[in-house]
Amino acid sequence: MKTFRALCIGAIIWILGVTIYSLSFLVPVLENVEEQANLVLMVAVIPLMWYGAKQYYKTDNRTHGMWVGLTFFGVAAILDALITVPLLVVPNGGNHYVFFTDPGFWLIGGIFVTTPIIYRQLKGIGKAQ
Repeated sequence: MKTFRALCIGAIIWILGVTIYSLSFLVPVLENVEEQANLVLMVAVIPLMWYGAKQYYKTDNRTHGMWVGLTFFGVAAILDALITVPLLVVPNGGNHYVFFTDPGFWLIGGIFVTTPIIYRQLKGIGKAQ
């Protein structure tokens, strides 16, 4: 695994995800804007992860998609714990426990892990040619 590359791509995905999440509050479509932001993030994570997997697999075709996805998710979870929760969640009355036990967090985590697996399978990466 190209660890540094995976960590950098994971950080970029996290930055873009937090940006999309934050911007979604500016255009309230649903009555519950927090639910709206979570839905927008859930949808946005799929192409972000697809693109991240594409970038990662440009230089490595041996690492299983699960490890790539877990690395991306680990980076996002650590950055969420260090930055997102203290700056965006705590000021609104939340805390780390509430953030990390939210089913939406784990659903997005599942998307983080499964998207690179699916990408690798569909692209035939790592298979004997």
